[in-house]
Amino acid sequence: MPQIPLVDVHAQYEPLKPELERRFREVLDSGTFIRGPHFHAFQEEAASYLGVPKTVGVANGTDALVLVLDAMEIGPGDEVICPAFTFYATAESIAQRGATPVFADIDPATLNLDPTDVERKITPRTKALMPVHLFGRPAPLDELAAFGVPIIEDAAQAWGAQGVATTGVASTFSFFPTKNLFCLGDGGLVACTDEELAERIRMLAFHGSRDKETFDFVGYNSRLDELQAAFLRLFLEHIDEWNRLRREGAARYVELGIGELCDPPEDEPGHVYHLFV
Repeated sequence: MPQIPLVDVHAQYEPLKPELERRFREVLDSGTFIRGPHFHAFQEEAASYLGVPKTVGVANGTDALVLVLDAMEIGPGDEVICPAFTFYATAESIAQRGATPVFADIDPATLNLDPTDVERKITPRTKALMPVHLFGRPAPLDELAAFGVPIIEDAAQAWGAQGVATTGVASTFSFFPTKNLFCLGDGGLVACTDEELAERIRMLAFHGSRDKETFDFVGYNSRLDELQAAFLRLFLEHIDEWNRLRREGAARYVELGIGELCDPPEDEPGHVYHLFV
């Protein structure tokens, strides 16, 4: 019996292979594989798309979370509230900094953070909230922002969803090949509404330095490489159409009676939120 992949990445990039190959040759011929023109251009194009002042390309989505926490000086003795239902990397990034992940309940319909339980979990040690826009469905950002605690949006699966990246002090994205905006390997991005925070993250991702001569922080080596940036620039041109097709696919599941959409806004990436088996 033929196997139907859960995510058919090959089918998405197959029509774009000639252009992907051209971009590969361009980067190969340039000999610039780190922090080249595609890297800088993608950061600008991503910021424009998301409607934020700055973005920082990093090695992967988990690094993106750790870098934001580090830039905010969150560490031992601090608490960060996150969903009890999410991928391991959300809590892992908090623990990696020596802080304590505090798990809050989720809404059974949206599978995102329940603001009522979040409010119960806030203490004087709470330094940030880390909602996850699970499966592309935006978390209740306005309700969470009302608590007055800095928000770090884990938006790994939610490129193009309504309101994402505009409420939190920073939002993180993964370009792992199963994401709706993906690259052909590992990659990540931090989007910032605060330019000073963005600059600190940029330095931390580059060994704590602006120029690789003076080192202001103990940083990391976490960079989106030039080749992946070149591919992402191409995929960024198609993401709106891909999101539209995802919504159509999700609606088809509903028509077949094997899922429900929980009334998602029109411009969510369009995953099926509940499947009946």
